Amino acid sequence: MMKKPLELYLHIPFCVQKCAYCDFLSAPAGEEVQEQYVRRLLCEIRQAAGLAQEYEAVTAFFGGGTPSILKAEHIRRIMETLGEVFSWRDGAEVTIEANPGTVDRDKLRVYRECGVNRLSFGLQSADNEELLRLGRIHTWEQFLESFRMAREAGFSNLNVDLMSALPGQTEDGWRRTLERTAALEPEHISAYSLIIEEGTPFYGRYAEHPELLPDEDTERSMYDMTKKFLRERGYERYEISNYAKPGYACRHNLGYWERTDYKGFGLGAASLLGGVRSTNQTELSEYLKGNFAGTSGRLSEQDVREEYFFLGLRKTDGVDPGPYRQHYGALLEKLKAQGLLTEKDGSVCLTDYGIDISNYVLAQFLDD
Repeated sequence: MMKKPLELYLHIPFCVQKCAYCDFLSAPAGEEVQEQYVRRLLCEIRQAAGLAQEYEAVTAFFGGGTPSILKAEHIRRIMETLGEVFSWRDGAEVTIEANPGTVDRDKLRVYRECGVNRLSFGLQSADNEELLRLGRIHTWEQFLESFRMAREAGFSNLNVDLMSALPGQTEDGWRRTLERTAALEPEHISAYSLIIEEGTPFYGRYAEHPELLPDEDTERSMYDMTKKFLRERGYERYEISNYAKPGYACRHNLGYWERTDYKGFGLGAASLLGGVRSTNQTELSEYLKGNFAGTSGRLSEQDVREEYFFLGLRKTDGVDPGPYRQHYGALLEKLKAQGLLTEKDGSVCLTDYGIDISNYVLAQFLDD
C-alpha cells in the first residue's frame, strides 16, 4: 500500500539578534540552550514514529528564527533522526533557511551530506543602508560570499528572500536589489512587501509615522516592477509573492497551499493531520522540559471549505471549484463579473487585478 505524503517542518527558534520588523517566534540563545533544544526536538520526532506507518516524507523545511545558526552536527543529528523515523519519498525536497554570514563551507558540506538539497537565503535588500535600518546582521557582500559558497558546495536549488517598501527605499533602490539578485540567477525568488507588525520595534517607529515609509503609489509601482522585471528574466510567478525558474517552485510551500498533511516539530510548530490542526507549546522553558503539546482541534466542514479557497487561490493556477461550487457558486460568479476571478481549464484563479487586491478577494470566502 502506497503511503500518504507528509510534509515535515522543523522550527528552530534561535537567531543572532531579532530584526526590527520580525514578529516570529524567535530570539537569541546561547549554545547550551541550543543543545538542550535539539535534544528535545529529537525526542519529539521519535514520539511521532506512529505516523510512519501511514505516511512518507515528501518535503522537510527548517524554518525559524535562523536554522543555520545551529552547529552543523545539530542539523546532521536532526536529519539522521528524521531518517530513522520516516521513510523519504524519492527526490524529497529538503530546505533550510539561512542568513548570510551564518553559513560556512563546513556547514554547507554537512548539509549536503545529510540530505539538505535546497537553501533559502534571507537577503531582503542588496543595499547595506537598508539592511542596517532593518536590523539585519549581514551586508550585501556577506550575502554574495554565502551564495558563492553554496554554489561551490553543489547546491543547485537556491531561493533568495527580498522585501520591498522598506523605510527610505526608492523605486530605483528596489530595482537595484532586483537587478543584483537576478544577476546571480537563483532558482527561486520570494518578494514580499514590508508589513508593520504590532509588537515589533518597527511598529513603535512607523505606525504613527507612515510618511517615513514609501507612499502607496510608490509601493504599488515597486509591486508592478517586480512582476515585470522577474517575468522578463525567466521567473514564473506561481504564487502571489513567489517566483521560480521552470521546475523550481517550492514544493513544501505548495503543499501548504494545497493542504497536504504536515507535521511540525519544535517550539510553536503547527501540524495538520487528518483534518486535525494542532500547535505546539510556545513557551521555550516548557518545551525544554519535554512539554511539547499546545492546542489542538478538528477542523469543521466550514473551516476546510474556507481554507480550500483562502489558501488555494494564492496559487496562480488557482483551484478546482468543483467540490464547493454549490456552496460558493453565486460568489464565484460575482467575483468573475467584477474582474477579480477567471475560470480556465476547470480551475478558478485570481486575475491580475484580483491579485492586486487579493486580501479582499480571499476574505470573501470566509463565511460569517
